[in-house]
Amino acid sequence: MRILVTGGAGFIGSHLCERLLGQGHDVICLDNFFTGSKDNIIHLMDNHRFELIRHDIVEPILLEVDRIYNLACPASPVHYQYNPVKTVKTSVMGMINMLGMAKRVKARILQASTSEVYGDPQVHPQTEEYWGNVNPIGIRSCYDEGKRIAETLMMDYHRQNGVDIRIIRIFNTYGPRMAENDGRVVSNFILQALRNEDITVYGDGSQTRSFCYVDDLVEGMIRMMESDGFIGPVNLGNPVENTILEFAEKIITITKSRSKIVFKPLPQDDPKQRRPNISLATEKLNWQPLVDLADGLGRTAGYFAARLNKG
Repeated sequence: MRILVTGGAGFIGSHLCERLLGQGHDVICLDNFFTGSKDNIIHLMDNHRFELIRHDIVEPILLEVDRIYNLACPASPVHYQYNPVKTVKTSVMGMINMLGMAKRVKARILQASTSEVYGDPQVHPQTEEYWGNVNPIGIRSCYDEGKRIAETLMMDYHRQNGVDIRIIRIFNTYGPRMAENDGRVVSNFILQALRNEDITVYGDGSQTRSFCYVDDLVEGMIRMMESDGFIGPVNLGNPVENTILEFAEKIITITKSRSKIVFKPLPQDDPKQRRPNISLATEKLNWQPLVDLADGLGRTAGYFAARLNKG
């Protein structure tokens, strides 16, 4: 098949491109390089089935493809709050452009939505039926509400125009090729630990996250795209929950760091608990994460250590 991956030079997108090429597909990677990096896909450039287009999905584009994975959108607070209007445009106008393409060429389209649609959840763990607790005027809403509208657009194009859609809600993902300036827990903690700097924990560290290794996520994405008639939304994440403090301690152990843990105030609207209920993914896609946290963190720390040595 000819497969378009928007945001394909990003952390998750580059792993997805790699897997799809490995399955023998022609892959078009589309990225505006706001948060993506050529370093993530440089090893794919010699593959004659791989094509790179520098483009921003806020602007229309005409392509003939069979599948569209729409991953284009800055995903860390540091990046999506840098230009919040642009973040909303990417989720809304970008989604309209991709759905328009899917409608025109009769392609199946998968939207990479997010656990952020649940906001600071009052239901734990989060199931797909939960409508969420999102602040529509907060500093995170450019991302949270943008992704919620993207889901709305997917459903409306499906109901009104019969577009073949799939919706996944991605929970915290980590692994090699995460951006160093990402500002999120895994990259922050690992880099601080490798440099033997203080590890900054926001709040008292009792807030929880559930981290899924990128290979597991990509497997779930492909299974969802090729699922028969199941459109979602479906949670893709790891249901093993850790407090942020436990997480910092694990990373210190894995990296054999001399770092100390320091505490800072919690940012506005930061979710206190985040854990997916993945029973729907298990039932419909026969999917569950396989990579153990210690193993995944070891691989990720190895990647960052190599980057630091190069730099």
